[in-house]
Amino acid sequence: MSFTIHGLPVSQGIAIGHAQLVSHALLEVHHYVVTPRAVAKELERLNEAIAAVGAELNLLRKAPSATHSEVSVFIDLQQMLLQDPMLIDAAREHINTRRCNAEWALVQQMDLLVEQFDTIDDPYLRERKADVVQLVERLVKNLLGHPGYVPMRRREGLGTIVVAHDLSPADTIHFKDAQIAGFATDVGGATSHTAIVARSLALPAVVGLHHVRHVVNDDDILIIDGTRGVVIVAPDSRVLEEYQLRKSQLEIERSKLKRLRSAPAATLDGERIQLCANIELPRDTQAAKLNEADGIGLFRTEFLFMGRDELPDEDEQFEAYRSVLKGLPGRPVTIRTLDIGADKALRGMETRCEANPALGLRAIRFSLAEPKMFRTQLRALLRASVYGQLKILVPMLSTLTEIKQTLAAIERAKTELRAEKVKFAEAIPLGGMIEIPAAALSVNLFVRYLQFLSIGTNDLIQYTLAIDRTDEAVTHLYDPWHPAILLLVYRTIQASVRAGVPVSVCGEMAGETANTRLLLGMGLREFSMHPAQILEVKQEILRADAAELSARVAKLMKLDDPERVRDAIGRL
Repeated sequence: MSFTIHGLPVSQGIAIGHAQLVSHALLEVHHYVVTPRAVAKELERLNEAIAAVGAELNLLRKAPSATHSEVSVFIDLQQMLLQDPMLIDAAREHINTRRCNAEWALVQQMDLLVEQFDTIDDPYLRERKADVVQLVERLVKNLLGHPGYVPMRRREGLGTIVVAHDLSPADTIHFKDAQIAGFATDVGGATSHTAIVARSLALPAVVGLHHVRHVVNDDDILIIDGTRGVVIVAPDSRVLEEYQLRKSQLEIERSKLKRLRSAPAATLDGERIQLCANIELPRDTQAAKLNEADGIGLFRTEFLFMGRDELPDEDEQFEAYRSVLKGLPGRPVTIRTLDIGADKALRGMETRCEANPALGLRAIRFSLAEPKMFRTQLRALLRASVYGQLKILVPMLSTLTEIKQTLAAIERAKTELRAEKVKFAEAIPLGGMIEIPAAALSVNLFVRYLQFLSIGTNDLIQYTLAIDRTDEAVTHLYDPWHPAILLLVYRTIQASVRAGVPVSVCGEMAGETANTRLLLGMGLREFSMHPAQILEVKQEILRADAAELSARVAKLMKLDDPERVRDAIGRL
């Protein structure tokens, strides 16, 4: 009997194949007490597993798929976790004090760490708990004598679709080389490393299906619709034929997109649009260049700071910023100052306990409260400014006071460098993130002091609607097309245009083609997104008439009924 399951779409595309169920090693862990003499043996087993997994990760670097920057980030994080005292040393302590088996010690410490991750407000960092779980499962598989990779069955005709409770990015890396068509999992989110790797490898995937592994049988024919977040089990011949046709059409369209790399992004009526890339680490500039990005619209510097015991010093930061600027000569590079806080804990700094971290000391508030750390970052940015077209972006602004304090901090850093006879660019544009309602409503004031704006739609939606999009109980209420959201984005863009201040959108709305015509009609002329999304958005731009869309969107903005708004957007 055919039926459909709905989950979270994390990697677009269509996959058709036979299901292959993958076991969940952590469910096989049992607790037993060892004799005092056997404690040393358990510690030795744990050490051998750590060494074996470390060797596996080193081998992953040599896989063809490991050339993707997202894969390298994952491998770096997994190797770092292998040395993390909060996981490994604590597990050894459990073995010593509780005389338990190594598998149980690892799982017990993993559970403690996962509880801590669950208190983090930031959705990206909260999902990093999955990386801990995946490493522990890899270690447990080794201890239980299971293979460290997902063994794939070869089939003729239709491909293979992996169905699992969860998958590590390490498994996903092998999928491309093993000709896996796609995957579906019980758990996971849009910003998990597994989802990121799936997108980078163009593997259709749906996650967050809850009980998919219990309702699907080995060898069932499945259809994965990674765009709609749908898994169809045992489709009839009519549905199967329809999806095979859609899959062929998507593959043809994807091939055509590559021809657009060198084409300028311009609308039918001649409006030139800037398409920039969001990056997390300096090596991501390669993906931006491959897709002919017009520059870097957002460099998230917090990834230089996270997952380490000591903060990066001025020279390390300078080298990172310089490498990005030199990697994109002649193109603007927007570097955001540290967007971190108590909900994004840094090991190198003392953290505070906050009742609600989302509303606490984070982003620019955190930087202004830590002047020494902020001074180090500003000095590194200023020093790097002579190597390219640097723009500095300040996150989560809410008041004019924060802008003035930031300007003063930059001027102090400049004064120091002048005294030291260190060169830097005197005129570096300073911009602000519009990601909370207070900033959107104060935009007419902000444009008097800032040289550009960037709208962070992810946080703007969450703060405006009071909805955590990773909370399954309310995720259905997360709505980028809510009339209040559209009004805030529209007014911010229009105010910036009137003031002659450049404005971009760097949140997820910018990379979703369903929003391209809408944002063009609002007056947006600069988009920033994941490098892999650039060509699809460019294709939409080439088909659009900006003047015509402007008139349509002006009428749309007068609507307040959500259903009428959605209908109007669909007809743009």
